[in-house]
Amino acid sequence: MTLFIAAMGVLGVASSGPLIAATLGATSVSALAIAFWRNAIAAVVMAGPTLVREPRRFGSITGREFRWSLLAAVALALHFACFITSLQLTSVAAATALVCLQSAWIAIFQLLRGTRHRWQVLAGLGIAFGGVVAITGFDMGSSPEALLGDMLALAGGALAGLYTLAGGKARQSMTTGTYTALCYGMCAALVAVLALATGQPLAGFDAGGWLGILAITVCAQLVGHTAFNHLLATMSPLLVSMIILLEIPGAAFLASVFLGETLPAGTYAGLGLIMVGLAVVVAGQRSGRARLRIKAPGDEPASDRIAELGTD
Repeated sequence: MTLFIAAMGVLGVASSGPLIAATLGATSVSALAIAFWRNAIAAVVMAGPTLVREPRRFGSITGREFRWSLLAAVALALHFACFITSLQLTSVAAATALVCLQSAWIAIFQLLRGTRHRWQVLAGLGIAFGGVVAITGFDMGSSPEALLGDMLALAGGALAGLYTLAGGKARQSMTTGTYTALCYGMCAALVAVLALATGQPLAGFDAGGWLGILAITVCAQLVGHTAFNHLLATMSPLLVSMIILLEIPGAAFLASVFLGETLPAGTYAGLGLIMVGLAVVVAGQRSGRARLRIKAPGDEPASDRIAELGTD
């Protein structure tokens, strides 16, 4: 059963990029409409059980919890705006790999805050950066649009890292249902404001457009994310993090099969370097945390686990 859930999770998150690219390319759905509806629907789905079982949870949210949730929601809204737009400009494989650098961005943010990482983390960052140079170098030669898409995907990864760090702070005292419902709900509201400001419609699409939005919400938001949240209760965060890295080749494979996307050999080499680099970063971070737990048991809150998860 665990292997089945893991496979469903990988398939769910890997399908995100191809489904979004297909929906944007074949329908009149806007990038911000996808971001709005996947978060709005997910907020309602996640809030339902909490409202039924513990309706007072939402009324007891503290100012600190709200502020961290709001920061997470702002980062998530901007992340979706960058990532989904990047899929209109660059390849699905490149956008997915670059946005998956969120684990590396988390390590960089920690470095800026004075955290001393083990050498494996720094080596992994260097390897992943080599992959970024390879991908953006090939895209620079192909078209300015592709390079802009790469930059947006990179920004989306940084914002995803900020989202997970802020979410980790909020989750120290909030349940999963309360936090996700609040964060996704605020994110949907922020995306609606962005859509209004940029003139992107949130409704009025044809049946194919709504079907695409529903598929993205179910596969990427509910099945993919829910599966990995479940696995964290039965598997180590390190193993879950490694499984999530399969999103990169998974998205590339799905895009090649269903969208006919072909990439230069150098781009595939860049994807491989990013996967290896992120694996080294994650392994180095977990190894360092394990040593800290031996020295000071109980210092790491359980909510730190969500920093291992992706957002797409």
